[in-house]
Amino acid sequence: MPASKPSAEDVALSLTLAVVTSSPAPLVLLDDQLTIIAASTSFCTAFGFHPGELAGQALYALDAGGWDGPGLRALMTATIAGRGSLDACDIYLKPAHHPVRHLVVQARRLDYLDLGRTRLLLAVSDVTDARADAALQENAQREAGMLLREVRHRVANSLQIIASVLLQNARKTESDETRGHLKDAHHRVMSVAALERLLSTSEGDGVEMHAYFTSLCEIISASIIGEQDHVALTVEGGRGVVESRISVSLGLIVTELVINALKHAFPGDRPGKVAIDYSFHGPNWTLCVRDDGVGMPTTARKGLGSSIVQALARQLSATVETTPQHPGTLVSIEHTQVALVQDDPETASARAERADAGTSAIGGR
Repeated sequence: MPASKPSAEDVALSLTLAVVTSSPAPLVLLDDQLTIIAASTSFCTAFGFHPGELAGQALYALDAGGWDGPGLRALMTATIAGRGSLDACDIYLKPAHHPVRHLVVQARRLDYLDLGRTRLLLAVSDVTDARADAALQENAQREAGMLLREVRHRVANSLQIIASVLLQNARKTESDETRGHLKDAHHRVMSVAALERLLSTSEGDGVEMHAYFTSLCEIISASIIGEQDHVALTVEGGRGVVESRISVSLGLIVTELVINALKHAFPGDRPGKVAIDYSFHGPNWTLCVRDDGVGMPTTARKGLGSSIVQALARQLSATVETTPQHPGTLVSIEHTQVALVQDDPETASARAERADAGTSAIGGR
């Protein structure tokens, strides 16, 4: 007697079992009572079961109840009810005589023609090693950050010592010119030291510019304006974070321009103010140092300060422009990464010409 032809339901179930069993990912097929119908070979291999032994076992009874937990129960309850609010859950499997394993479990209710029978598909990913590696990497990054901040703190201390030696030598020397050079070197070293000290207390590599410029003003005020208390030094704007490598150059530029203004803009105890302003325009920025002093002379020689400012601006792909004010002088360092709409070619060309002409006036007044 010929064998009876299998029903469509038997064919569908057989195909489902074949797909689940051969899946390279750990899968488990369950009924609505959370009894295992079939499990993939990869699941059995991953969790130490023999193929075929899991059929008919309850999900929560696996590993002597190691799979029974509130997270998995909430996931399966929501899946059976057709609610997709719980997409996945983390469970910690504690098999006997084995280390704890961190699993990510996802469940789906299968939609097919036989609506009277509920089937659930459970996918399991073992993320124990991945999470451990991530934790190790996070710890390594944290330790590296702490070490870097400690190194920066020590660098700041070392630079401050060097700056103190320079200042002591400046006070001992009898040459006015040598004294001036030593004091300028002292300010440059202190500019970098202030930055390193800020970075030693920062979590990242960025520097808050207003705090940095304020620290520079305090340093310069203590060493120069202490002898010239008729001049006020202020910081305007600059609310933003900049990479440390850029901050070094900006701090040195500010130091050079402020020292130059204090030296030349207020002769004869003339009262006045020097203001620092740093503003952002997206990727573009502008650094301004302005004073209300006597202004620029008709002829100005190019000194070391102007060479330093020009070199630093060139490293930042920025232009330097010196503009007479009434009263005083304004020096602007502008970085334009994205051209503004109103900057037509003639305007951009004129700006470049003014920048080339203006840098020669930075070194002296």
